Order: sequence, then C-alpha cells, then structure tokens
Amino acid sequence: MLKLSKKVEYGLIAVRHIASVNNQISTVKEISERYAIPSDVLAKVMQKLTRGKLIVSHQGALGGYSLARRSDEISVMDVISIIEGSQVGIAQCFTEEPHNCSIYNNCTIKNPLEKIQHNLQHVFSSMKVSEIV
Repeated sequence: MLKLSKKVEYGLIAVRHIASVNNQISTVKEISERYAIPSDVLAKVMQKLTRGKLIVSHQGALGGYSLARRSDEISVMDVISIIEGSQVGIAQCFTEEPHNCSIYNNCTIKNPLEKIQHNLQHVFSSMKVSEIV
C-alpha cells in the first residue's frame, strides 16, 4: 500500500495549521501540542520546510514560523518533495537508478506503474494547501 511517511504527514499538518490561523506565526511547541506530534521530529521537519522556502522562520521571543507564500500557491507535492527529496516514487525504479533493479529489463509492470506514478504526482501537484485547510 502506498503510504506517506510520518514526516510528510507532520509537514502537511504544520503547513495546514499555519494556513488555518491566517498565516500568523506559529511555534513548534504550539503545533506539536495541538496535534500530538513529537516536537523534536516536528522541529526537524520545520527546518527542512524552511530550507525549502515553503515556510519562514522568525527569530526571537515571539518567533516561530509562517508561510513563505500563500496557501493556494503551495502544493501538497511541494511539501512531499522538500521532506522526502527528489526520490519520491511508488517503486524502486522510480526512486533510484533503473540499473539498481535486478529485474528492470524484464519487468512487466514498470509501464503501468509509471502511469500510476504520473497520476499520483499530478494529484499531489494540483492539490494546494488551501484545499486541505
């Protein structure tokens, strides 16, 4: 079964939360307590989202995070790609070099799986954070 990682789930929850409070500055503590997410894991996810320029880190006593763009400009795929990297795929041949797969040349399902991969990427790319708020 295709499944998003916990880190992606936490990233989507955090981005959705920030969007739902009209992009007011939100803290890791606030988000982790509200959604019962381990704060240390969430902090690392937030760092990745900041490096990926989806959210902005605000320093100081009143610091926290806000969205770098409007929620209707951020796709679910943006969050997934930043957290998981460019290695997002439903099968090994979509996440690694094909020659690393021992049956790549004889595989009878890679073409149908490629269609599924493309459709999933389209759905995740077209769905915006504003739609999940």
